[in-house]
Amino acid sequence: PRLPLSIRIAYFFVRITTDFSLRRDGTVNRLLANFFQHAVSNMLTTTKPRAGVRTADIVVDVSRNLWFRLFVPTHVADRRIPVVVFFHGGGFVFMSADLKHYDNVCRRFATEIGAVVVSVNYRLAPEHRYPSPYEDGCDVLRFLDQNKHLLPENADLSRCFLAGDSSGGNISHHVAKRWCESAAESSSRVIGVVAIQPLFNGKIPSKSEVELESVDVIISFERTNWFLKAFLPSDSDDFDHEAINVSGPNAADVSKLDFPTTMVVISEFDSLKDWQRKYYEWLKDSGKEAVLVEYPNMVHGFYIFPELPESTHLINRIKDFVTDQCAKATK
Repeated sequence: PRLPLSIRIAYFFVRITTDFSLRRDGTVNRLLANFFQHAVSNMLTTTKPRAGVRTADIVVDVSRNLWFRLFVPTHVADRRIPVVVFFHGGGFVFMSADLKHYDNVCRRFATEIGAVVVSVNYRLAPEHRYPSPYEDGCDVLRFLDQNKHLLPENADLSRCFLAGDSSGGNISHHVAKRWCESAAESSSRVIGVVAIQPLFNGKIPSKSEVELESVDVIISFERTNWFLKAFLPSDSDDFDHEAINVSGPNAADVSKLDFPTTMVVISEFDSLKDWQRKYYEWLKDSGKEAVLVEYPNMVHGFYIFPELPESTHLINRIKDFVTDQCAKATK
């Protein structure tokens, strides 16, 4: 992949800092990981608009450090706007809602899509394994439903979207599935999922994993296996687990669920692309509406870099997707 030097350096930094924090016994050196993360975090929120967005951090459950960063655009105060609940990436193990890159991404979502954005700071593995982030995501949806007064008056929870990248894309899918199964009486309605290069996998390596092992700038067998083993139940290392191989032999049946229309984003130099494409095809085979967006020259996580034209293109595609689904929901 042809990437600017600054982006290659950023990927190198991510690889080095995460690898130094991973221990052979399956635990994480959180002190070291938090030190690295603090250097690239945006800890400040402000009620005064910055770049057209007001922000606030809202606690859902202090006992498990479950909170979210709220992004409210100021240029659409005169009309009802959708709510995008966002889950950050990091292999279920790293990152947070106050990371600068994700703060910037959510700020762009708020301004360019014209939506209230809720960026969830969910619990991380291996301290909190499956299904902790799925439970956290559903609890945030319930919290929003029960505390509408904390959102701006023009936030429309009947037009809610779940979005995320990498492990966050995985979480978006599973939270949507759980919400469809259990939230029939809720006034909040999830009408779309945006799965940006979601982290799915399986017991047998895919063709793209093998071919791109020495090319992918951020994904590798060793790193991905470590993350998945850290996330799955401690008594399981089966990568065909329904949480990881969502379209595999243990896949849940979503054909009878009112599963929301899903946008799946893949890129040529992402070694997980075969699993992502399989997910898209599985949704279609299950009778669900799905949209596939492909980027032929990009890598895993490309969209967090605004200097890449493909990043702006993707945000525009997400805006179109949100607009289309909102239009359908009002018919």
